[in-house]
Amino acid sequence: MSNIITVVSVNLSEKKGTIKVPVPEIELNKFGVAKDAHAGDWHRQVSLLADESVQRFEHAAGRKIKYGEFAENITTKGLELVNTHPLDKLLIGEVELEITQIGKECHGTSCAIFKEVGNCVMPKEGIFARVLKNGIVKAGDIIIYTPKVYKALIITLSDRASRGEYSDRSGPKIEQLLSAFFEAEGWKFAIDRKLIPDDSDALKSILDEARKDNVDIVITTGGTGIGPRDITTDVVKRLLDKEIPGIMEMIRFKYGSLKPNALISRAIAGVMNTSLVYTLPGSVKAVEEYMSEITPTLRHSIYMLHSLDAH
Repeated sequence: MSNIITVVSVNLSEKKGTIKVPVPEIELNKFGVAKDAHAGDWHRQVSLLADESVQRFEHAAGRKIKYGEFAENITTKGLELVNTHPLDKLLIGEVELEITQIGKECHGTSCAIFKEVGNCVMPKEGIFARVLKNGIVKAGDIIIYTPKVYKALIITLSDRASRGEYSDRSGPKIEQLLSAFFEAEGWKFAIDRKLIPDDSDALKSILDEARKDNVDIVITTGGTGIGPRDITTDVVKRLLDKEIPGIMEMIRFKYGSLKPNALISRAIAGVMNTSLVYTLPGSVKAVEEYMSEITPTLRHSIYMLHSLDAH
């Protein structure tokens, strides 16, 4: 973002469903905006609306809109807030906000401006955030916008591929499918791939580092069968904080009903700190089948891990 992003107004209201009134400054704490009706221990502590959205609504409504009329705590200029994403960050002086939701359900006749004009821009283009670092915000403050960059790690386990006897094909296929998912979501991402032998210590070391680095998604391929060198599932299972059994159960049922050999897979999914972990078989065909079921759940799973209400 090359444009300068600024706060043009800060606004308060003591009752829900009413317009907010511009004030000289607002104090943000762990519950949101001090003395504001929407403050609390939840994910929508601070509401923000871009002046760009306000001006579009002014043109459609045919009248001047005052800052705070849409019940936003912070009115900004220089960034189309509606194009941001949950888990992106906004730094305003000492204050750090994490975006938690884009838009909201319209309250209709319980909303002051909706009752007057018959429409409202906040449900479509307003955003919400929670406070990560406390401080004071006032008009004229500069905003630094930092998009969330999702980190993904793909680990191929294969004795023969690691010796160079054949090329790893399943790892690149996962990268292709995962990249397509991130691009469709409009998320920024960085994907790392590793190729190692079927070695328990090597896998555990890599997973320990992924946990420390807060890697968002870890996907392994290979080592999910019942052979003597199939160690992936056993290593991963010991490191998980929670298992997500439904995904792999459904995959085994769906594809095992057509190909009984698919039922032998011991693939698992789970959570390791804030990392989603999936163990996939080592064939390209299996990778395509598994990823087709996993990717539709990724966004909701990530949001749940970060206590965001994606319903």
